[in-house]
This record gives sequence, C-alpha cells and structure tokens, in this order.
Amino acid sequence: MTPTDFKTNLTVKIDNDPWQVIEFQHVKPGKGAAFVRAKLRNLATGAVVESSYNPNTKMEQAKIDRQNMQYLYETDGMYAFMDNETFEQTELSKEQLGDALNFLIDNMMVKIMSFEGRILGVDLPNTVILQVTECEPGVRGNTATGATKNATMQTGYTIKVPLFIEEGEYLAIDTRTGDYISRSSESDYQTQFEDQ
Repeated sequence: MTPTDFKTNLTVKIDNDPWQVIEFQHVKPGKGAAFVRAKLRNLATGAVVESSYNPNTKMEQAKIDRQNMQYLYETDGMYAFMDNETFEQTELSKEQLGDALNFLIDNMMVKIMSFEGRILGVDLPNTVILQVTECEPGVRGNTATGATKNATMQTGYTIKVPLFIEEGEYLAIDTRTGDYISRSSESDYQTQFEDQ
C-alpha cells in the first residue's frame, strides 16, 4: 500500500512498530510534488507524530489481532484479563493500559490488541457507561447555557458534566476524548459485561 491509501484508524508498519492513522490530508502545493500529511499514533508506545509522506512510498499494512477478554482485577499494578473460551489469563501493566484505566470496570468485556505476538494494550468501545460516585451539587439559579460541574466516576476518573447530573446516575462517556456524551441507563451499563 502507499500513503494515498490512508484511512482514519488504518494501521501501518513503520520501523517494526504498528502505527494508527489518526488524521491525514492529501496536499497538492502550487509548486513541487504532491504529498500526504498525516498524524499517526504508535500503538506500542502511544507516541503521536505528524509526518509528510511521498504518495508513492511503499508501506506495509500492520495486522493488529484483537481478542475478546474480560477484565478481572488489579494486583500490585498488574491488570488481569481472561479469555472466556479458554480461561487463559493475560496480565497488562499500567503503561500498557494508559488512558484505558479511566474507563475500565471489573468484569467488563474488552479487546486485547496484539501485533506480531506483542501485546499493545486494550481496544475499548468508543463509548462506555459509568456510574457517578461523587458530584458537586448544581447551583440553584445557575442557568448559564453550557455551565458544567465536576463529577467523579466509579473508576476515579473526573469529568465535566451538565449541572442537572446527580450522584448515582449512569453516563455515556466517549473513550477517545474522555468527554461526557449523555445520560444512560443501568441496563446499558449491564450490557458492557456481556460477551460480544
């Protein structure tokens, strides 16, 4: 493949590491040759890099394996996941999980990503449902449009939410940005523990 084949979320192999295309743009300057400008994330290290590529550069697509696993528990900074078919367990470190820790709840189903036998981390769904455990009270009379307050979720993650959100509610959160999306329900919350 070449950089002209780039699509968002496509993975390519560069220097034996898998890189995911975050965004890209085909550039045709008035003078000089056309090129592809892209922002890529190294799936092994989490580093994000912006680069320009000659549109004819040959690249290899990176095949990322994704395996359904259930998150079990954390012990001494290691996080245990289990394959529900083979009951085989895999442990990942805090570094391998990165921001996914903000959204991980016991017994949640996730996909473990690996590349050429190396575990890269967890592929979370784009949206997770978490319960609010702590929340500042909404200030009566504060009707400013777009006004927000802090809410702490069951994972310890703190986000900005609208003033009407209360403790105990279930919220849909975007795992890519970490932002509040909407209110949700307990039944939606429960579906996260079912095998996909």
